[in-house]
Amino acid sequence: MTGFPGALAVGWVRLRALLGKEFLALLREPRMRFFVLVPPLIQLFLFGYAATFDVREASVGVVDQSRSLASRELVQALAAGGEFVLRTYPDMGAAEEAMDRSEVRALVRLPQDFATRPVVQLVADGSDSNSALLIVSQLSQRLRTHAAILSGAGPPVQVEERAWFNPNLDDRPYFMPGIIANVVLIATMILTAMTVVREREVGTLERLLVTPIGRFEFLIAKLLPVAAVGLFDVVLVSVITVYWFDVPFRGSSTALMAGSILFLTSSLGLGLLISTWSSTQQQAMLLAVFLVMPMIMLSGFAFPIRNMPEGVQLVTWLDPLRFYLVVIRDLFLKGGGLTDHLFEYGMMGLLGTVFLLLSALRLR
Repeated sequence: MTGFPGALAVGWVRLRALLGKEFLALLREPRMRFFVLVPPLIQLFLFGYAATFDVREASVGVVDQSRSLASRELVQALAAGGEFVLRTYPDMGAAEEAMDRSEVRALVRLPQDFATRPVVQLVADGSDSNSALLIVSQLSQRLRTHAAILSGAGPPVQVEERAWFNPNLDDRPYFMPGIIANVVLIATMILTAMTVVREREVGTLERLLVTPIGRFEFLIAKLLPVAAVGLFDVVLVSVITVYWFDVPFRGSSTALMAGSILFLTSSLGLGLLISTWSSTQQQAMLLAVFLVMPMIMLSGFAFPIRNMPEGVQLVTWLDPLRFYLVVIRDLFLKGGGLTDHLFEYGMMGLLGTVFLLLSALRLR
């Protein structure tokens, strides 16, 4: 065969040989097999159980200086909900010492004249401001409910609450899709950077680049196996999220795969960029960790982007994880399909293309 069809056929033969080599190298080495499967699962279960803002069984100190029937009923009402573990202290001095030792996260003080002047003092450990606000809010709600029951007077307005997409207002359905995105980002970026740098360390990279293999053929052969690993991780951790953590998936599987492929172009491109700056696998690992942490912080995974300074919000537009989080969270919680996130798909595709082009230009 001659001309363009012949060149295309020869290029496909080279690419197929390279792909076979990369898949064998990826799956044959025990360390790589371990890295592909075990760390994503460990991260998923650790973050799945640890990442939450819910306040459950918070330790609360009680200083009942009244010791009256009304104060005892109020303490029993606080304990009845199950959200708090109450610890009784004889005076505020002992309670403050317990808070200094982090034994309790809040204090409830009932003064001596509580029976005649029902005033309750709440003191919270403000070192963790988010938890302090949640604990004070829950304590205040419990106290108001108890006061309304005692007075026999209902509220002037009856409020019927309903939360869409997450009826129980649990943190897990919100955090778990974000954990999937973080797991895929970390695994694919580090794996891409390490596979290219390993070629350089053992001396095979120079041998490959002096052969008739083109630069883009080399990049495709390096990226496709890692992309396959990334898609496998998406499916694996999504199945575990749905069937182990009971997080519903309401969207389209096709939309999830399309968004994951576009996101992988960014993570793989960033991994290649890291490899162009690294001489050893240790350097690649450090650079990847240095890059991953800001990406997670600026993605909106734990902190709303709208609460960040305007200058920082502009920087988040360069973070592909930001757009993937919108897609995967909406697919899990709200449902939808391909046409519901065209802007996010476009941004991930644009950033991925830029990262891959920069990597190709820097590759030597």
